[in-house]
Amino acid sequence: MAKTKTTFFCQNCGSQFSKWQGQCTACKEWNTIAEEVLQKAEKVSWKVSETTKTRVSKSQKINEISSTSEARLNTKNKELNRVLGGGLVPGSLPLLGGEPGIGKSTLMLQIALQLPYKTLYVSGEESAQQIKMRAERMHPNSETCYILTETKTQNIFKQIAELHPDIVVIDSIQTLHTDYIESSPGSISQIRETTTELIKFAKETGTPVVLIGHITKDGNIAGPKILEHMVDTVLQFEGDRNHVYRILRAQKNRFGSTNELGIYEMQGSGLREVSNPAEILIAKNEEDLSGTAISATLEGMRPLMIEIQALVSTAVYGTPQRSATGYNAKRLNMILAVLEERAGFKLGAKDVFLNVTGGITVDDPAIDLAVVAAVLSSNIDIAIDKSMCFAAEIGLAGEVRPVTRVDQRITEAEKLGFKSIVISKYCKLSKDNYTIKVIKVAKVHDVVKYLFG
Repeated sequence: MAKTKTTFFCQNCGSQFSKWQGQCTACKEWNTIAEEVLQKAEKVSWKVSETTKTRVSKSQKINEISSTSEARLNTKNKELNRVLGGGLVPGSLPLLGGEPGIGKSTLMLQIALQLPYKTLYVSGEESAQQIKMRAERMHPNSETCYILTETKTQNIFKQIAELHPDIVVIDSIQTLHTDYIESSPGSISQIRETTTELIKFAKETGTPVVLIGHITKDGNIAGPKILEHMVDTVLQFEGDRNHVYRILRAQKNRFGSTNELGIYEMQGSGLREVSNPAEILIAKNEEDLSGTAISATLEGMRPLMIEIQALVSTAVYGTPQRSATGYNAKRLNMILAVLEERAGFKLGAKDVFLNVTGGITVDDPAIDLAVVAAVLSSNIDIAIDKSMCFAAEIGLAGEVRPVTRVDQRITEAEKLGFKSIVISKYCKLSKDNYTIKVIKVAKVHDVVKYLFG
């Protein structure tokens, strides 16, 4: 074995230095540089058995490469399939991150128990008995799920060579370590090296490897930033531990869109897929309340009906407050300025609070019209019909601008039982025979006149 070499890594961004220093010159953080020992030994990351078929790469002309898409593995979970782009791609490495206790391990164990493929669930955080206790609540009779409690990659690859699984789940990448790096699990070197070994295994055998990752206090995946570059897909599991709903988003996806999202409900028996997001995004109120409006928005290719809540009150401290939850605060200020100058509403001396229900953040400009309706409804204390929804953008001149894929929004509103939808006059519809009433407006004045007379 060659002589050991000491080097220094920033534990925040992964930058390498020849000697210790107080501040990292790359990310400007203080006291994050730590010493790690590396071994210059020849590495044999994993050994394949004689029965394991490996892929041999060779150069090809681009016009000779087949463009047919590779068959994906169905995870039996519609929400996860949607976020991944249709299922797991053979040989891919998705990385699932989220806060402690949010349900990352529960989600992946539940999927591993439901898969019809031979699945190896590797846990470095829980014992086999703990995993069995959780599995009994979700799906106790699985014949294809194998549990391995191990943290050394060399031992994991030995089990893989004996079992030949179709899918491997690693919980979590921060607990793994390899013999070829003399640093503790979770360090920059160990995370980078163990991930490299898993990538080599996945690409050569065509076996998907799902990694579960910890996050830092800032909400980023723990470890070097290069980890997110190495994997094929980065999934973020979000939500409040005090609430039952969880949202799965794709921050990076080499095999699909990053705009899709999946919604789950945490129950005692595991995570339930929420196929109709309107059940959590629209309040079930029997009374007519002012300051609420429903917007038809899109998250990727998925139409969502969300409720916008607004509260307008007289400012008691002189300077009016502007607060928005789940909506861009600067855009709220812009809309209030448009209502002040273009529609004649005196809101400059009033507090305005805006909330998007369900705990989600929406960037779609199509909710602008619903924001206008909710603010005006609260200002004059007149409730808006609950069977009406909105989908349009507001311009600085007070015009109601068209939005993309308006037909899909109308169809979703129609399917959920809404009786009318307000859109821009300049939208081009593919058909005119909707059962829902389509109301077209051109200016904010038209909206005010239609809603409040």
